[in-house]
Amino acid sequence: MSTDHGPESAADDGGIWFLKGHGTENDFILIPDRAGGLTLSSAQIQALCDRRAGIGGDGILRIAPDRDGGFFMDYRNADGSLAQMCGNGARVFARFLYDHGWVPAGPFSFGTRGGVRRAAQKADGQIEIGMGQVTVGQAVETYALMHGGEHAMFSGVAVDVGNPHLVVITDRDIADFDLAVGPNYSDADFPDGVNIEFVNRSGRGAVSMRVHERGVGETRSCGTGTVAVGAAYLATQGRESGEITVRVPGGEVTVQIGAHESTLTGPAVIVGSGTIDPRWWTRIG
Repeated sequence: MSTDHGPESAADDGGIWFLKGHGTENDFILIPDRAGGLTLSSAQIQALCDRRAGIGGDGILRIAPDRDGGFFMDYRNADGSLAQMCGNGARVFARFLYDHGWVPAGPFSFGTRGGVRRAAQKADGQIEIGMGQVTVGQAVETYALMHGGEHAMFSGVAVDVGNPHLVVITDRDIADFDLAVGPNYSDADFPDGVNIEFVNRSGRGAVSMRVHERGVGETRSCGTGTVAVGAAYLATQGRESGEITVRVPGGEVTVQIGAHESTLTGPAVIVGSGTIDPRWWTRIG
């Protein structure tokens, strides 16, 4: 455990303390705000997540105090929009809290917009996150752009992991999808937008997926997406529970689906830290 806890407040010394981390290459800017005094504007979030003019990331994790004396994961997408939950981000959030001594060793609970979640560090250093109950819903259609210009229709299934997903299990090679362009879907089905996963079966108890996240675009991984995929995959076999390995461009995670609870286990890495220049921050704000 690190003995360097960093600033107690995100705005100490006129600058803003930040860290950069990732879970299976789904990358985030972490802003510790133990005092809870920092307000983030949409413009500031977009500027920070800009990969050319900012720090770069798929989103921002503000580590804020919760009402019960614990911590709240204030997650924002790269476009500045609020998000209910992020499984990869939750692992990185927990990694920070463990490594900097803000929580003791052992399982702990924390708040998110999707509800209270539980984190635990495994013996191999991976982080397990309790993801709550997963609900597999109705069949939904989507249109996706393929490399070569074809717009193809696919049938998927809606899955609720505290945030909305559309999972498409297909025999088309997921490498053929051009996910630089967001797939089309009905606003009536997903009025608040949706994360869309395209999935190939890749062996017994294993799948490979790519994802287009709302408010971000294609990412190297999506934690809630892997859980949605696990539940949808098991449902095709008539099962409501089980374990599945989900391979994403950024690595591999293990998803455990249960009747009332699911878990996501995988790596969480902090790669560095620094201070945001207050002059730049003021100009953006």
